[in-house]
Amino acid sequence: MERIAHFVIRWRWFVIVFFLGVSAYFGSRIPDADVESQMKEMLPHDMASRKALDKIEKIFGGTEMVMVVVEAPDVLDPAVLERVEELSKRMEGVKVVDRVLSLFTLKEIRGADQDIYVDPAVNHIPKSDKKRERLRKRLEDNDLVFGSVVSKDFTATTIIALLSADANDNETMEAVNKVVAEVDGPGTIHIAGMPATRIAVAQGIRGDMKRFLPFGLLIMLIFLFACFRQLRGVLLPFGVVVLAIMFSMGLVPVLGWKIQIITILLPVILLAVANDYGIHLIARYQEINTPGNTLTPKDLARDLIEDLGTPVIVAGLTTVVGLGCLATHIAVPAKQLGFLAGAGVLYALFASLGFIPAVMSFLPKAKPVKVVSEGTGGGHILDRMLHGTANWVVKRPKLTAISFVSVTLLVGIGAVKVNVDTNPVHYYPPENELVKASTLVDKDFGGSTPISVMATGDVKSPKLLRDIDNMETKLKALPMVGETSSVAEMVKEMNQAFNNGDEAFETIPETRGEIAELFFLYEMSGDPEDFERMVDMPYENALLTAR
Repeated sequence: MERIAHFVIRWRWFVIVFFLGVSAYFGSRIPDADVESQMKEMLPHDMASRKALDKIEKIFGGTEMVMVVVEAPDVLDPAVLERVEELSKRMEGVKVVDRVLSLFTLKEIRGADQDIYVDPAVNHIPKSDKKRERLRKRLEDNDLVFGSVVSKDFTATTIIALLSADANDNETMEAVNKVVAEVDGPGTIHIAGMPATRIAVAQGIRGDMKRFLPFGLLIMLIFLFACFRQLRGVLLPFGVVVLAIMFSMGLVPVLGWKIQIITILLPVILLAVANDYGIHLIARYQEINTPGNTLTPKDLARDLIEDLGTPVIVAGLTTVVGLGCLATHIAVPAKQLGFLAGAGVLYALFASLGFIPAVMSFLPKAKPVKVVSEGTGGGHILDRMLHGTANWVVKRPKLTAISFVSVTLLVGIGAVKVNVDTNPVHYYPPENELVKASTLVDKDFGGSTPISVMATGDVKSPKLLRDIDNMETKLKALPMVGETSSVAEMVKEMNQAFNNGDEAFETIPETRGEIAELFFLYEMSGDPEDFERMVDMPYENALLTAR
């Protein structure tokens, strides 16, 4: 370490300017970092579920939705329906919205005289109580809307915006919030869906980093001053942490990455680890800077590197290797966090062995601090505590070892009871508006988080449609699944309507010809685009969606 120590002291100006310059550059890039809130981007591109999702979005467009819920004592009140109708129309005009599902866009399928008639679920707003009750009865009999876009107690209705595959969360929520703000009327508005949740998470990440990082730095400053009681003992390790955070956070945009939810841990990791090496150096400085010593500031700085260089480097490299193990993680953010944290710790290691001694070589010798002498109990309270702990441990080594092993085993039992919760709504307390909206949607509309299953084959084949119908039935039986939708359900609705509403015909027809005829009759009376999120036009792929 003598050569390194000689280099640092000889070229101390260069060392100081180098670390300040590098940190300033990377720190200047931090504002360029974007927050990545898309859960899909956390998965590697070659992961099976990611590849399946990409394929589904290529054929059917986006699989995500935003739900605007209107809550009122009775959503069939004419004034409320007028607001819902206007919201539905405005949402259809939003650029990133492919399709809108609401009381005014979903259909009522009825049949008469071996024909199918398709009308909007609400084709006009009732002006009298009698007409309102008649509409209520029609909606209760319409499986496509009842419990899907209108609650079963008629106290809430939702406008569901199905998003395009390239929809951006910020653009989407900005447009949705603008529509909601412009359409006034009775009722309380709630907005739910993963885009709304992710925007809240992204805003929370920025807010958390602004709040917690200064707070963490303040705690570190207080602790360092309590330990070393010298300004240099506070500012130099603190400065290394700041330099390391600037460097590692600046790496995010430099590498073309984005700040992920887990990236908020990066400054916390560096706060906990990056000051360690500087603390070792300051502690050693106070040990060798004894009263009456004749060492110059340069000599003291050089001795720090020579005495502690090897153990500090070994300690730092083991930490870097440990963080590097995250590179084996399947989740992209975890891999990135491992690299960024490892790079930050490595930078802090070099800065501690270079920047701190270089600065200290310019500073006048500090006033010696009274430390614990070997075999005594005097000095600072922390020194006395450590001295007492050391004596207790060496006198009772077996009891110490047994105690720690016992406590570890006892507390470790809880590890088998750890539950993994991937729902970001649960990040927030119950009184949060996001939680309220999500709870309302889960209760009345079957949920806002979609899961998509694509079937490939002849979609007009009775066998494939029955397979889809069987899977849909099994999904509906799951306690965590609310609403489902599929082309099989639509075919059953059409078949029942074609047979004058006889419930015995709410089944998949026996032949392909019968199914093809139902599609033809629907297209004659309804809009073929009603099926675009359920089946592609060559009728080769069908999409089953569960919420």
